[in-house]
Amino acid sequence: MNAPAAHHPIRGILYLMGALALFALLDTVSKTLAARHPVAVVVWGRYFAHFLITLVVFLPRYGTSLFKSARPGLQLVRGLTLVGTTGAVVAAFQHMPLAEVTALVFVTPFLVTILAVSFLGEKMPAWRWIPVIVGFSGVLLIARPSGNAFNIGVVFVLLGAVCYAVYQVLTRKLSAVDRSVTQLSYTALIGAATMCVLVPRYWVPGALDLRDWLLTGSLGVLAASGHLLMIMALRAAPATTLSPFTYAQLVWATLLGWLVFGDFPDGLSLAGMGIIVASGVVVAYSERFGKSG
Repeated sequence: MNAPAAHHPIRGILYLMGALALFALLDTVSKTLAARHPVAVVVWGRYFAHFLITLVVFLPRYGTSLFKSARPGLQLVRGLTLVGTTGAVVAAFQHMPLAEVTALVFVTPFLVTILAVSFLGEKMPAWRWIPVIVGFSGVLLIARPSGNAFNIGVVFVLLGAVCYAVYQVLTRKLSAVDRSVTQLSYTALIGAATMCVLVPRYWVPGALDLRDWLLTGSLGVLAASGHLLMIMALRAAPATTLSPFTYAQLVWATLLGWLVFGDFPDGLSLAGMGIIVASGVVVAYSERFGKSG
């Protein structure tokens, strides 16, 4: 069993920033593939490649102890919530732009804060709700839902946000009893096993060309690396500290949406980015120099 998670907020924030950049790349590749292939095929590729990478990198070192968990049942639930998140978000990509999907996912920090305070016993001074809410207003400025945005894609995103909030809280809870590599391995195993059961009904032989196979393989690399950094971030700092900084993924998504899909951010989007960054700096400053419970 690991020692209780230590609090190193700056280290946790840096790990989180790396994870979010990788997740934005993961979403970009997923959206590209989802435009040509069923959701189940894309999600299967993401988890199967992730599982293979995990086995190659970690199994020689850890052996079967790689999957030794103090809470295997909770690891199963955690893995299934991430599969649900991935499937819902990839489905949303088939109906909505990258930045808009990413913006709507950012109901997640609110849910994480509520769950972390309620179930993990983390402290959240009342005043710290202010920068979180201000940060969310910046999200709305960057990706303003248009009148036709409220379609099935929105439902998929909100379902994904609920799953992702539970996943983050369970990751924090399990960080106190399981190694990071064990959490990463369970995520890959559960995702791959689940999708291997579901994907045959959607598989079309020969549908993936060489380029698509390479993109599919990259999903595993990006996912494995990103989630390892996320686990390390949640081990280093409380979820309530990290939550405001998850907005940085929207900055990455907006930039990638511009570069890959031609969505150039306008003035209001840039203003939203500034608001998000400012709210994150306020929370980081208070964490670094101390605050009362």
